This record gives sequence, C-alpha cells and structure tokens, in this order.
Amino acid sequence: MNKTAFSLSAAAVAAALALAGCSSPSGTSSGGNSMSGMDHGGTAMASATASPAASAGASAHNAADTMFAQMMIPHHRQAVQMSDIMLKKQDLPADVAELAGEIKAAQGPEIETMTSWLEGWGESAEAAAGHDMAMEGMMSDADLAKLDAAQGTEAAKLFLEQMIAHHEGAVKMAKAESTDGKDASAVALSKKIVEDQEAEISKMKALLQNL
Repeated sequence: MNKTAFSLSAAAVAAALALAGCSSPSGTSSGGNSMSGMDHGGTAMASATASPAASAGASAHNAADTMFAQMMIPHHRQAVQMSDIMLKKQDLPADVAELAGEIKAAQGPEIETMTSWLEGWGESAEAAAGHDMAMEGMMSDADLAKLDAAQGTEAAKLFLEQMIAHHEGAVKMAKAESTDGKDASAVALSKKIVEDQEAEISKMKALLQNL
C-alpha cells in the first residue's frame, strides 16, 4: 500500500510539475509573443497610416500655389533676360552691373524650384489663358528693345526704372501667395521673394537718385 501510494504521489507530483512547466514559461512566452505581435502589428499599421498622410501633406497644394508658380516663372525669366541685357553692356556703372548679376543669380534657381513643383503637382508649366494678364510689372517687347538699345547712364537709369516696376509686380503676386497659398514651400518662397525684392527696390531707388 505504501509503495503504491508513493508511486501515485510521485506521479501526481510529476504531473503537477509538468503542468506548471507548460503553463508558466510557455504561458509567459506565449503571452509575450502575443503582445509583441500586437505591438508590431500596431506599429506597422501606424506606419502604413502615417505614410500616405505625410506624403499627401508634402504634396498638398491649391489653385493659388499653382497660379503663383505658373506666373512667377515667366516673371522671373523676364527679370533674368533684362539682367542679361545689362550684363552684356560694357559701359555700365559698376553698382548697377553688380545688381543685375545678383538678380540673375537669385531668380535663376527659383525658376528651377518652381518648375519642379509644378511637375511634382502634375500641373502645367503654362498659366491658363487670361492668367498672364495678372502678371504685373512685365515689360513689353518694345520696353525690352529700348533697354537693349540704351547705353551707359541712360541704360542704367532705364534698367532701374523698369526693374523697380517689375519687382513691385512680383511683390504683389508673392503677397497674394503668402495669404492664399497652401503648400508650405511655395508660401515660404513667396515670403522670401517679398523680403528680397522689397530690399532690392529700396536699393534701386537709391541708385537711381545717384545717377
């Protein structure tokens, strides 16, 4: 009886230990794996949700952004053209020639930046019909021909007068973008244009007075 009882007790203890072994480590491990799986799944889901939102936010733009880029590109191109006309002249005052170089150096890269935005937005690089009328400060072909023909101090004065009007038009367009635009980069550039070109307007007015 004692031997049988001992055997039964031993078997019961062994079974209990085995059950405890399966239950504790395995249960803990299983619980850990389950929580880990939930964490990873939650992270993956969060990433999948955040990524499109971030992408959409990065490319979000509105009609004001599109119009700003479409109009400012040709506006900048004309400023570069006017600067090139001046930089080809041999008898310009040094400070006026320097200003023309600065305008070209600043606006050339901005043209490339705005062109890349339009491509990224899937928008045409050309403004819709009628929008070009809103590009204030643009010179006519006759104005450019007159600038090209002028020499010396006459050319310097004409360039400054034309570029002041040109800059004032750009500032007006840029301020509209600062108010109505949605794309953060486009709005930031519009504010930079206002700051840079208002400073250049002041500089050009001072140069004009000294000629």
